[in-house]
Amino acid sequence: MTAPILHSYFRSSTSFRLRIALNLKGIETDYQSHHLKLGEQHSDAYLRVNRQGLVPSLVLANGTVLTQSMAIIEYLDETIPEPSLLPKDQETRAKARAMAQMIACEIHPVNNLRVLEYLRSEFGAGDSQVASWFRHWVDTTFVPLEQMLAERETAHRFCLGETPGLADICLVAQVANNARFDVDMSAYPVISRINAACMELDAFKKAAPAAQPDAE
Repeated sequence: MTAPILHSYFRSSTSFRLRIALNLKGIETDYQSHHLKLGEQHSDAYLRVNRQGLVPSLVLANGTVLTQSMAIIEYLDETIPEPSLLPKDQETRAKARAMAQMIACEIHPVNNLRVLEYLRSEFGAGDSQVASWFRHWVDTTFVPLEQMLAERETAHRFCLGETPGLADICLVAQVANNARFDVDMSAYPVISRINAACMELDAFKKAAPAAQPDAE
């Protein structure tokens, strides 16, 4: 069977999320890189794959193109049920989705490359200002997320259990992004512990930015 094609960029946190999920599900892909800083995602060829010109995209063996990391991850979980990326209990599942969306919907949209480059080009923001912007929006969400994780009834190894899931996938990808902007993680000991536990697993290690073929 033809392997799915993963359109990715090593440093993209959304691509990192999807790579983790693919590894947890045991899916091998044909990796195709698009250098975001060089604008390769805007090529005519790639825009025929993904009209938004964003990564990641996953092209299935039958030619179907899936976009948006969270939608693709849920597709994988629905079509390949084990190992599950969401808790079986409906209330805990809702909590997992909420934690994942705190990162995917609250931090990432205002801190992605397009927004940071717009701050530079349209408002003349320098490196220190861009970094300050990035850290502000991380802290705005990581402070309550840290509290939520600290207040769990059981101090699980991962966000909501003894196996990693959707919330952990989003958390790890965001922590990797934080390192590039010198976010002080000492304020987030529970998040840091969960991140460390995840990065002990091969599925996370193999998905890490530095492990990708296009890593600079």
